Amino acid sequence: MKIYTKTGDGGDTSLFGGGRVGKESDRVESYGQLDELNAVLGMARAEGLGKLDGLMQTLQDQLFTIGSILATPAGSKAAAHIPQMKAEWVTAMEEAIDAFDSELPPLTTFILPGGTKGAAALHVARCVCRRAERRIVPLMRAGDVEQDVIVYLNRLSDLLFTMARAANANAGVKDVPWVAPKS
Repeated sequence: MKIYTKTGDGGDTSLFGGGRVGKESDRVESYGQLDELNAVLGMARAEGLGKLDGLMQTLQDQLFTIGSILATPAGSKAAAHIPQMKAEWVTAMEEAIDAFDSELPPLTTFILPGGTKGAAALHVARCVCRRAERRIVPLMRAGDVEQDVIVYLNRLSDLLFTMARAANANAGVKDVPWVAPKS
């Protein structure tokens, strides 16, 4: 099987299950954002974050599933053959956030992205997640995407923030506090 097909050379691409759209379409932009987020999580995993690795693997699998949902038009024959989101994914993220928070010092100030390389990569992932969420909201408002995708991404960005703090704590590195400039 060849990697290149040349079918996208004119600026459009095929959706899973049929149909072609421009590569600039909201749908393609949305699953492209999730692909980027997944890649950033892979970069964070490459930093060797120990006990966070299994959770990141799970998140990557879930993001790939959501990307496949976005790449598949509702009602297409393929839609019945792709995995679906599960409500328990959000519940599991909330439980993980609570567990990490119980082990972390309370936040008393805003923090800046940084600390360890792994934590910094998780902060980048959080930013990409927020951007993906902003790109997908118009699809949800148009009825092309279920709201549970937005709920998932909203919770995921909170989890990534908490995981970045946990990565720093696990490495014995303090979070970087924001210091407001003096006028």
